[in-house]
Amino acid sequence: MKLIKLNHPHEYRREDFPAMAMALGYFDGVHLGHQQVIKEAKKEAEAKGLKSAVMTFDPHPSVVLGKSVQHMEYITPLDDKTRIVEDIGVDYLFVVNFSIEFSSLLPQEFVDQYIIGLNVHHVVAGFDYSYGKMGKGNMETIQFHSRGKFDFTVVSKLSNQEEEKVSSTLIRTLLRDGKVEEMPTLLGRFHTTKGTVINGERRGRTIGFPTANVQMEDQYILPPTGVYAVKIQIEGAWHEGVCNVGYKPTFHKEKKDKPSVEVHIFNFNKEIYGESAAIEWHLRLRSERKFEGIQQLVAQIEKDKQEALLYFEKNKG
Repeated sequence: MKLIKLNHPHEYRREDFPAMAMALGYFDGVHLGHQQVIKEAKKEAEAKGLKSAVMTFDPHPSVVLGKSVQHMEYITPLDDKTRIVEDIGVDYLFVVNFSIEFSSLLPQEFVDQYIIGLNVHHVVAGFDYSYGKMGKGNMETIQFHSRGKFDFTVVSKLSNQEEEKVSSTLIRTLLRDGKVEEMPTLLGRFHTTKGTVINGERRGRTIGFPTANVQMEDQYILPPTGVYAVKIQIEGAWHEGVCNVGYKPTFHKEKKDKPSVEVHIFNFNKEIYGESAAIEWHLRLRSERKFEGIQQLVAQIEKDKQEALLYFEKNKG
């Protein structure tokens, strides 16, 4: 896959690219609804002898346009989004730097410069996709703005079993509620976050439960405080474990700025400080709570471990 980053105004010409079928969207999460849009663009490309392409934007429009949003947490930050799109088998990924100037383009200007101007012969987008200043362009106006230079496909709403629209908003809400086990039905995979193993308080090893303290990259949505059954990837290999997200109230009277993320990895005994780690969030086991003493805490951790082991045993494969 060829990754092309575009700043506005870009200097590419139509002849710089082969004829393409392009999926348009922000695609945070690259959830099952997004995958449907991207795969439809691939299908059109194959049917018409075109190259497949995806256009997305960075940073999130609300960071640029929203006065109240200074920092955005993502389901899939750009690197993860890029990897997932590549795994789907797309030929070109265009990442447009979303700026005030870019957001000021009229719908026709956006189409002229970023669709027709990039040699797009077929556009695919979701039914609720909008473009141009104030989102005035949509999938009802695109035929008018196309100037007859490209065809388009509108992908209808994808719903889950509860008849809710599969959307980044729904996924964010569920993640913030700790309902990580629902992610595969929406994302097609478990929610995954990445970080680095750092030195912690090393208290876990003194009570028989050594933990990897993972400093999360702060652009990810982190599930709420509590204890989770997780898988953790270290040095390319996946391991099962139990993870505590929180402030360790048994040991600390005051809350720190950010919760710590500590994983007790089953059957693992390696020094991994400084290593990159990916955490796959499978099931929330309980909320975080304060214990009367070390023995009570140790007994609960053992219970959490057994519950997580049982979960993974039931969900093998």
